Amino acid sequence: MRDAAAVRSMKQSQLTPLQRNLILGGAAMMLSMSMGIRQSWGLFQPHMIRDIGITAADFSLAIALQNIIWGLTQPFVGILVDHHGARRIAIAGTLLYAAGVVVSIFATSALVLILGAGVCVGIALSCTSSNMAMSTTARAISPAKRSVAMGSVSALGSLGLVLASPLAQSLITSSGWQVAMVSFLGLVAVMLPAAFLAGGADRIKIEAASGPQQSVGEAIREAAAHPGYVTLVLAFFVCGLQLVFITTHLPTYLEICGMDPTVGSTSLALIGLFNVGGTYFFGWLGGRHSKRLLLGGIYVMRSLVITAYFLVPPSPTSTLVFAAAMGALWLSVTPLYTGLVIHLFGLRFMTTLVGIMFFSHQVGAFLGAWGGGLIYSMIGSYDLAWKSAVAIGLIAGGFQMMMNVRPSPRVAAERSRESQASAHAAG
Repeated sequence: MRDAAAVRSMKQSQLTPLQRNLILGGAAMMLSMSMGIRQSWGLFQPHMIRDIGITAADFSLAIALQNIIWGLTQPFVGILVDHHGARRIAIAGTLLYAAGVVVSIFATSALVLILGAGVCVGIALSCTSSNMAMSTTARAISPAKRSVAMGSVSALGSLGLVLASPLAQSLITSSGWQVAMVSFLGLVAVMLPAAFLAGGADRIKIEAASGPQQSVGEAIREAAAHPGYVTLVLAFFVCGLQLVFITTHLPTYLEICGMDPTVGSTSLALIGLFNVGGTYFFGWLGGRHSKRLLLGGIYVMRSLVITAYFLVPPSPTSTLVFAAAMGALWLSVTPLYTGLVIHLFGLRFMTTLVGIMFFSHQVGAFLGAWGGGLIYSMIGSYDLAWKSAVAIGLIAGGFQMMMNVRPSPRVAAERSRESQASAHAAG
């Protein structure tokens, strides 16, 4: 087996517009289908509870393990990508995704569901979702256009939820949840050619990074000692808890309130649709205003939106408005926290440092999925879970707004030298 570096003989500047668009289109399509399926899983909860004979806590544990396994395996998948290329790993992840869906279709117990939806899909997400899409996008695009391209691919990746959620709910209503899950196999099939196209980035030669050499261990220790990075990591934990709690438990909450099941699927679709505009908007604002204030403001606004939703009697209209508002705030944090990491530590180990933050996000997602189901199973109500999501969002937002945004001493010194060199050249 050849190392992927051996076949990377093309420079970014040598890519034709068609080649570049195929890579970006493949990355966006793979991300869209992968995340659309994953975020629609909550629609199956009440039906699986009834037909398989599991509890809400059992279902929540499967989704929680999916999230924590996704976070735990992400660094190892990154190593495999470096050695074998993105294409092979993405295709393998797509096949594992299909296996996880098939196992879930034939699940007869909580343990089998955990194996399919938790373990298989969790590992598959590491190979097919955001980090893989961002990696191939960054390789194919020059630094000057990279931020816009990554934002575009990330935003388009939200559209999968717009398709997957209504499709699943329609089939659940008309033909049963097993048939709806079979339709997910069709969406997974679309990921195969998308993974192949995105893997075209493997051929691109990456120039060696300039500047002082720093090991991965040194970069991690530098970040761990920076209070601003610690704040980012903790706030991202809250982000994962809030979002996965909503996608996992909102459909069941609406069923308890006596609403038609289509309200839940439409809400998830609206979240995906409004997320496209929200990601673009906050990315644009982040280039003009304080990223820490915007990021903290998003956490606070999420809590205020949740509070407003519970101050009025639940109805289809209030639920759809809630979904649209949350969608605008959903993944709009992505360009902001990435920009802050680059500001604090530079570009060289951005992927590593963001990856650690992502693991924190997935720990929060684990608690959001499992803890919500556990609370509901224990007291028969989601009220305490919703109030907790509001409280921790306000706390995280406040700390985020006050985070230390001074670049690390190493980066500050590098930028000072670059500034002096530019001034000397201009003089």
